[in-house]
Amino acid sequence: MNQVKWQPSASLEIIKRRAVLLQQIRNFMLSRDIMEVDTPILSHFGISDPYIQSMTTSNASEGDAMLYLHTSPEFCMKRLLAAGLDSIYQITHVFRNEESGKRHNTEFAMLEWYRTGFDYYQLMDEVAELLVSIGLTAPEKMTYAEAFMLTLQLDPHTVGVKQLQTLCQDNGWDADENDRHGLLDFIFSELVIKNIKNTKPLIIYDYPECMSALASLKAGYPVVSERFELFINNMEIANGFNELTDADEQSNRFEADLETRRNKGLAEPAIDKNFLAALQSGMPKCAGVAIGVERLLMVLSGKDDINAVSTFTLGSN
Repeated sequence: MNQVKWQPSASLEIIKRRAVLLQQIRNFMLSRDIMEVDTPILSHFGISDPYIQSMTTSNASEGDAMLYLHTSPEFCMKRLLAAGLDSIYQITHVFRNEESGKRHNTEFAMLEWYRTGFDYYQLMDEVAELLVSIGLTAPEKMTYAEAFMLTLQLDPHTVGVKQLQTLCQDNGWDADENDRHGLLDFIFSELVIKNIKNTKPLIIYDYPECMSALASLKAGYPVVSERFELFINNMEIANGFNELTDADEQSNRFEADLETRRNKGLAEPAIDKNFLAALQSGMPKCAGVAIGVERLLMVLSGKDDINAVSTFTLGSN
């Protein structure tokens, strides 16, 4: 028994710093009259996004039907908005069926909040205010296109798929598929964000239309999704956007996601009919954002491994 490593992964100092961070977040939300809510982790519906994989379980009381552990509290929180709640937030654990590494664990804590009456520009500013309130620097801002032009001298909105494939292949990914989203995502992660020499936090906004997911689209040319991400030390910390409220458009996007999953040989979960019904009933215009709590704690504590800020890791639990 003496060989069993039962101690926490994080130091006691980090565990105490985590408690301080969570209290700071709650104080910040309270000062803005953003109400804390709690929603279930289990659902009969998985996520359709082909770039995020759900974890599953079952329960005898449900006839051993497949249940999904949420990858985000998003759908349930939006149902609360549609039911009549104003601005809300939640701190919860989420689960994603992905490989663990220095920046990602299968289970991690997420802060997610929605601001009714806000657009994504206002929410970017509120994210900046949160950073300052916990002792970090307010972020600089740059569009997705500006980031590509700065590092690669390419316009991500007009560059051809063949050129994207070549760029991926030249950098270690033998990409022969026509998945524009996947190609851009690889290039952005490996060649763009890693080569932007910024010392402050950085918000990238106005992503390509193909990367809109649950975001609304901005009219004009090129069409862009009203979406932003926050990066600190070249690490993604937050993902936010103007929320799509059109149920028909959302349903079409879900179907397109399932087709992409089919082409990639991935599981095709049932579409969340409860979420679509909530949109159909009328969800208020709002902007929302999700922040990885452990990654934020990594920045605050100067750690470069998520295990160093996780109370216990799956391997020790």
